[in-house]
Amino acid sequence: MKQNGTNEPLKNKGQAPGFSTVNRRSFVGIIASTAAAITIVPRHILGGIGFIAPSDKTTLAYIGVGTQGLRELLPLLNIPKLQIIAVCDPQKEATGYLDWGKDGLRDEIRNKLINPGWSSGGDNTIPGGRDNGKAIVDEFYQKNRPEQKLNGCNAYADFRELFEKEKDLDAVKVMTPDHLHGLIATAAIKKGKHISMHKPLSNRLLEGKQVIELARNNPKVTTHLIPWDSNGSMELVMKWIKEGKIGKLEEVQLVE
Repeated sequence: MKQNGTNEPLKNKGQAPGFSTVNRRSFVGIIASTAAAITIVPRHILGGIGFIAPSDKTTLAYIGVGTQGLRELLPLLNIPKLQIIAVCDPQKEATGYLDWGKDGLRDEIRNKLINPGWSSGGDNTIPGGRDNGKAIVDEFYQKNRPEQKLNGCNAYADFRELFEKEKDLDAVKVMTPDHLHGLIATAAIKKGKHISMHKPLSNRLLEGKQVIELARNNPKVTTHLIPWDSNGSMELVMKWIKEGKIGKLEEVQLVE
């Protein structure tokens, strides 16, 4: 997905209803995070939680709060210029989730909230679901931003309802299963909402191309794809392919 090609503030003229003035660089910096909980954020805004005028904040809806969704939600809570106003997931309670270990994510959440007794509920094993997402956001903001008197985080089962009801929403982060990425990205762009999401762009090439084209035709919407690469640089491989050293590329297979 493309990023808007300018660092100038994105203006409000001629854009979809609800679109806000958000600088491309600040959006990508504020929203982007990795599975290792490293956020790409200017260091000076991590110094502490102080008062930020509502007009200077980016409001975010977090779509997909399973195990990895919750894990990447945690570092975003510290960012003063960001306010998570909604979470969305069809799964309500923390039941049936799998993770790398039984207690790892639970302990990360306990440390974040400084609440050693925090429990996910549900089957009381591995956290996940929109109830956990909302509870984590609300508890953290109540403890760390009490002076802002925030209204609380809303929770939705359907992202379409979220887009209809959250009128002051600036951006979304998409952490759903892969097959929903293109669908949610399309809905967000049409609503004039900025997007950050993990790869892949879609499960189908045609759908991915359609999302790219839609993004190109809506240059005031900032989009950010996080292409996680754990295998090192692919520049040399791409060089071989472009130079024809492997012959004509006939097929690409995805191996789980």
